[in-house]
Amino acid sequence: MSIDKQELFKNISDAVVEMDEDEVVLLVKKAVEEKIDAYEVIDRGLSDGMGRAGILFEKEEYFVTELLMCSDAMYAGIDVLLPYLSKCRNNPFKIVIGVIEGDTHDIGKTLVKIMLEAAGFQVLDLGRDVPPIKFYEEAKKANADIIAVSNLMTTTMRRMEEVIKILEKENARKDFKVMIGGGCISQNFADEIGADGYSASAVEAVRLAKNLVGYMD
Repeated sequence: MSIDKQELFKNISDAVVEMDEDEVVLLVKKAVEEKIDAYEVIDRGLSDGMGRAGILFEKEEYFVTELLMCSDAMYAGIDVLLPYLSKCRNNPFKIVIGVIEGDTHDIGKTLVKIMLEAAGFQVLDLGRDVPPIKFYEEAKKANADIIAVSNLMTTTMRRMEEVIKILEKENARKDFKVMIGGGCISQNFADEIGADGYSASAVEAVRLAKNLVGYMD
């Protein structure tokens, strides 16, 4: 008998927030058995729960320890889903990704990386607290197609614009598409700083990356 998808997504999200790794694995396996799309499970279940945990962290109701345990629960669910994420092996495009300097929140960035790799992109992860100049240097070195910049804090979001200014200064703006994302980022901000695109979730990031390079499955 099929189960209610919305309820399952909510239960998965709740289990992440409650740091219940075993329950997350159990529920995600149920989603697999029901043949629910793996990307949807990540987006509406695992990622949603992590987002809620992040809000609790900002409110100081959760601390670093709790946030890390939520992250462990989310990744346990992703591990179950990895074999069910479609691999596009003929995707030739390269992406350099990282969290902008001053920001050390990399859970969202890592989730986007996992989804991009599942879509077949070659992804170079620069990690967190990355200086703007390094995005350009590593993208040039790797002959990348896209530079993906993540940020969670309002205090560091303006540094994302520096990446684009560096590209312009180096006469390399046309060489790379720049996509941005993060909890405090919006489409209006992306337009304001001249980014090529913005995504609100890891699933949307994959769609955006494909659109930016004109890649069709």
